[in-house]
Amino acid sequence: MSTESNPADSNRTDSNKGLLGTLLALFDIRNVIGALLSIYGIILLLMGLFGDPEVEKTGGPNANLWAGIVLLVIGAIFIAWGVLKPVVPDAPHPGDKE
Repeated sequence: MSTESNPADSNRTDSNKGLLGTLLALFDIRNVIGALLSIYGIILLLMGLFGDPEVEKTGGPNANLWAGIVLLVIGAIFIAWGVLKPVVPDAPHPGDKE
């Protein structure tokens, strides 16, 4: 096995960057899910901090506060996953017709 890199592979990754790569990274499902979970987490966190805790209904713990914290953590994990492992589109092959 050779450890040399193939120049065609480096050209392919360079050509994948651009508008398509940016759009794919922006609208990656991991980023969308992470953003939605984070928004819901912020809302629940604020309701847990500033709203009526309603401890009688939950038996003690502030359910909105803890659910908001958990949703923020999971949303952050999804966003970090999308940033650390971005989507890289395949380069179009010369023989392919669009």
